[in-house]
Amino acid sequence: MTGAGVSCAAGIPDFRSPGGMYDTLRPELLTASPAERELMKNDPTYVVMRDLFLGNQFPYHEVRRPFILGTQETKWKATIFHRFVELLAQKGKLQTLFTQNIDGLDYQTGIPPDKIIPCHGSIANAACEVCDHPVDFGRYCDLVRTNIKDIYGIDPNAPEKSSNIKCEACGRNTVKATTVMFGGSLPDTFFSGFEAMSRDPPDLVLVAGTSLQVSPANLVALRAPRTAVRAVVDRNNLADTGFDFDGGSREDVWLKGDSDDVFLELTKACGWLDDLRQFADSLPEDSRQRLLRA
Repeated sequence: MTGAGVSCAAGIPDFRSPGGMYDTLRPELLTASPAERELMKNDPTYVVMRDLFLGNQFPYHEVRRPFILGTQETKWKATIFHRFVELLAQKGKLQTLFTQNIDGLDYQTGIPPDKIIPCHGSIANAACEVCDHPVDFGRYCDLVRTNIKDIYGIDPNAPEKSSNIKCEACGRNTVKATTVMFGGSLPDTFFSGFEAMSRDPPDLVLVAGTSLQVSPANLVALRAPRTAVRAVVDRNNLADTGFDFDGGSREDVWLKGDSDDVFLELTKACGWLDDLRQFADSLPEDSRQRLLRA
């Protein structure tokens, strides 16, 4: 079960940590009403609320603009964590990868797609939020590039003002990347995968790079079969979410640290370092150097 922390080594900041999207959100830069800006100021997650998007697509698109276009350009690469999971799959040890991440890095690997459940959708596809009419991702990125202003000051060719991206099928201003918004429904594959985990309990549940604050995706970890060992890889202690790291009611383990560092050590412990080295040239540069020094 993964969250944004496993992609930080790729250069993608997470949402909730200091320096992440919610921490750095500046509502005053977004195309929004005073009331909408106040709501985002009080609760930064409002910027990805479905109700807000249905009435005003601009905050979502203005905040996501560099992420959407960077995904099209393959700006980010799969990390040591993603390659570790690929090794699990190669060795017949991976049952299911539940990911809350929308970055699509899992699909850069050889992990079988039918073993990946993207709980919150993917930013690498586009469709209408209302009628589900699909939009070619390249065409969508062209529209984001020409219609959405750049609040980060990165693109000198961006328009000064944002204009709506309209659905060709239903005519509403509701085209977006296929990410699940707050207030939206998770895909059916999440619920079927969660039920399958109960029927065929795993030996180990790895929880990596997630604060487990978002429900129902967090149930994969919080309601994991009691017979399974739960290993948490994170910089922060998640004991307040129901884990027991003191050898009490169930077997939980906290592997403290950044994702790349911990999974490199796990790779060594498993005796798979030579297997991991086959991915060295496809890793982010910092990860590649860390692996070469191992």
